[in-house]
Amino acid sequence: MTLNIPFDNSYARLPNTFFARQVPVPVRAPRLIAFNEDLARVLGVTPGDVQEMAEVFAGNALPEGAEPIAQLYSGHQFGTYNPQLGDGRAVLLGETIGTDGVRRDIQLKGSGQTPFSRQGDGRAWLGPVLREYVVSEAMHALGIPTTRALAAVETGEIVLREGPMPGAVLTRVAQSHLRVGTFQVFAARRQVDSLKRLTEYAIARHYPQAEDPMGLLRAVRDAQARLIAQWMSVGFIHGVMNTDNFSITGETIDYGPCAFMDIYHPNTVFSSIDRMGRYAYSNQPDIAVWNLAQLATSLIQQVEDPEAAVQEATEIVHAMPGLIQQEWLARFRAKIGLTTEDKGDEALITDLLTRMAHNSADFTNTFRALGSDKARNQFVNPEAYDEWADGWQARLARENDPQTVMNAANPAFIPRNHRVEQMIQAAVQGDFAPFHRLNAVLARAYEDQPDATDLTHPPAESEVVHATFCGT
Repeated sequence: MTLNIPFDNSYARLPNTFFARQVPVPVRAPRLIAFNEDLARVLGVTPGDVQEMAEVFAGNALPEGAEPIAQLYSGHQFGTYNPQLGDGRAVLLGETIGTDGVRRDIQLKGSGQTPFSRQGDGRAWLGPVLREYVVSEAMHALGIPTTRALAAVETGEIVLREGPMPGAVLTRVAQSHLRVGTFQVFAARRQVDSLKRLTEYAIARHYPQAEDPMGLLRAVRDAQARLIAQWMSVGFIHGVMNTDNFSITGETIDYGPCAFMDIYHPNTVFSSIDRMGRYAYSNQPDIAVWNLAQLATSLIQQVEDPEAAVQEATEIVHAMPGLIQQEWLARFRAKIGLTTEDKGDEALITDLLTRMAHNSADFTNTFRALGSDKARNQFVNPEAYDEWADGWQARLARENDPQTVMNAANPAFIPRNHRVEQMIQAAVQGDFAPFHRLNAVLARAYEDQPDATDLTHPPAESEVVHATFCGT
C-alpha cells in the first residue's frame, strides 16, 4: 500500500508575503516511532509501508500534492513584542479536507531550518516530540480542542541542546496554524491589504458566520473563552501563552513547557522561562483577555471607521472575563455533580478549591473521588474536606444522578509530569513501551482501568517535576 494524503491546499494560494516556500531538510536515518491510525482515517490519509511513512513524516520525501511552506507571524513573548517570528522549525506540507468535512493543516515540526529560524537549527529532539504527541492526544481524549499528532519519527541524527540528544520530527495536525501573531505582523507593518486578505481568509475558513473583522474578533473570543475554562477544569497549564501561541480557532497549540498540576495551587508555574509567573494556572484567563486585546488592536487597522471599531472591540474584549467565568462555572458545577444552578454554587466550588490548596490535595484525584474516603484522604487534614462535604451533600439533594455527571467531567487519568519524563528517559534509551502505554491509557481518560492504577498516583518526592522546558 502507498501512502496517500489527499491534499487540498488553500493557504499556499495566498500571496508570497504570507510565507516562505521551504522544503523540509532531509535527515540521515528516519525511523517511524508512531502513526496515529484513528486520526489518519479522519483525515482521509491512506497509510503506506513503514519505511515510506518514515521518509515522508521525516521530510525526506514529499508526498504528491504537498506545497511546503513556512508561515510568517510575529507576537508578544512574555509581554514584549517581537516583530518577526514565523515557523523557525516547522513546515506546513498542506491541507486536507477530512471525512468529517473539516479542513486541517498537516505540518512537520522539527523539519530543519527556514528563513525564520533566527540562528536556530530548525530541529527538535526526541523528548519534546514525544511530550507533544502524548499530551496533545490526551487533550483530545479529554474532549478539549487541540492540535493533534499524526506521526512521530526518529531522525537518526543528534541535536545539541543541554547536550547531545536524539533528533525527531512530529507531524502535527490543526484546523489551521493561524495565530494572533499572524495578524499582528501585518498590522505592525501597516500592510493593510495583507491584513484584509488574511481576515477574509480566516472568516471564510473558520467562522463563515462572521460578517466583518469585529465578527471575527467576537468568534475568536467565544472559542477561546470555552478553551480556557476547559484548561482550568483539568488543571492544565499551557506555560507559554504568547500571542504567537494563541490560535484563532480555539485549539490548544504549541505544547512546550506545558504541564498538568498534581497538587492544586492556583499560582502553580512549571515553565522554566516563566520566572515572574505571568502564565501561572490562575493567570490564564487574564492572559487570554490580554491576547484577545492584541488581536483587536490588529483587526481595527483595516476598518473604515476606526473610532466605532475601537468602541465595538472594547465591548467585545471587556465581555470576555464574564464569558470565561460562565464557562468555568458550568464545568466546575459538573465536576462536583451539579446539573442545576444555584446562586451559591460558585462559593461552594471556590471553598473546595481553597481547602485543596491549603491541604496539598491532588487536583485530579480529589475530583475523581468526590464523595468517597479516597477524596478526603487527599487532604493533609481530612476534616477540612469533611466540613466542605456537609454543605455539598445538602446541595446534591436536588440532583438526579450526580455520580454519572462527575465521572463524565473528572478524568481518572491525565499525562502526569513525572510519567511523561519517565517515558522520555526510557525512549532516549530506546524503550518506547512507556510511550505506547501512556497513549493507550490516556485515550480512555474517563474510564477506570484497574491495570493502570499506577498512572493515577501523584509523584513520590523524588519524582516531582519542578520545571518544564520548551526544549524543541
